[in-house]
Amino acid sequence: MLYHLYLLKSSFSPLNIFQYITFRAAGAFLTALLISLFTGPMIIRWLRTKKAQRIRPDTPTHHQAKSGTPAMGGLIIFAALAGSCLLWAKLADRFVLLFLSTCTVLWLLGYADDFLKAAEHRKDGLSPSLKMGVQLILAFGIAAYLYMDPPNGAYAASVSVPYSKEWFIHLGVLYIPFCMMLIVGSSNAVNLADGLDGLACGTVIISALTYSVFAYLAGHARFSEYLRIIRVPGAGELTVVLAALVGACLGFLWYNSYPAEVFMGDTGSLFLGGAIGVVALCVKQELLLLVVGGIFVAEALSVLLQVYSFRVHKRRIFKMAPLHHHFELMGWPESKVTIRFWIVAIILSLIALASLKLR
Repeated sequence: MLYHLYLLKSSFSPLNIFQYITFRAAGAFLTALLISLFTGPMIIRWLRTKKAQRIRPDTPTHHQAKSGTPAMGGLIIFAALAGSCLLWAKLADRFVLLFLSTCTVLWLLGYADDFLKAAEHRKDGLSPSLKMGVQLILAFGIAAYLYMDPPNGAYAASVSVPYSKEWFIHLGVLYIPFCMMLIVGSSNAVNLADGLDGLACGTVIISALTYSVFAYLAGHARFSEYLRIIRVPGAGELTVVLAALVGACLGFLWYNSYPAEVFMGDTGSLFLGGAIGVVALCVKQELLLLVVGGIFVAEALSVLLQVYSFRVHKRRIFKMAPLHHHFELMGWPESKVTIRFWIVAIILSLIALASLKLR
């Protein structure tokens, strides 16, 4: 909305600043941060009038003390993100529309799941098959769109190999299932990581900041050419929505940090993971998500390995999965696990950014 103020620059030259991505990204960050900070207490009070969160039995026993903490805190993040993007983003940009559409669908899916658990007393919420079905349909639509109208036509069905100059994996029509796997996988991986106060939210902030750098560079003709990354016209606008996402998550972290006053629930985790996955596809840095989101990858792999080992060999690899619970049962305090995972996420982020120069 505010982007169009630059059209009045002939009458008032300072308005020209509204066309700059960096200025609007800063505005989006601050707006989302303020919205989440100021709406947080009201939403938390409203959530407390609903049925309290019941802690799952397959968690460390000391987590039962958290029973009664309201869930569905993802409402705070989504409200701040949407409000900020409506003000600062260039809404006509196709990548912004794709980002916001993905967030909205997955937010509604997560909200419906959490609502059924809280208000309707349905222990498991939506059925796993229904949740996965919606995610797959959404992922297929996004994948088909990016295959038919790619971010860069010269690399339509190709995946860039990180840390290399000219290595690409050409997938052809297999690019569609690859995109689907990335979107669904990232959405559910963040959901699995949402088991400790502040863990998923803080790690998403780090991932979003990292991809905001890639989005800005990919959308800039000179920088993308100099750094030899795939040029994606219009991708720079994703910097604005990612800045809004960071601001919204940072404000939510004020209430979600240990000891949490509110949990994000599926209402937040599903759309946050999907958003990062979509951005990775839009800026043509798909495989780099394995590095940027290394914490989420480790969390998801720990669950897969645990299930496989128990079903096939009748023994567990970890004390408990996902991975963060394993370290808790090793004696690490919850806050220490969270902070150490954040540190690892920052290191992985720096390793991912190093790919810009190692080319």
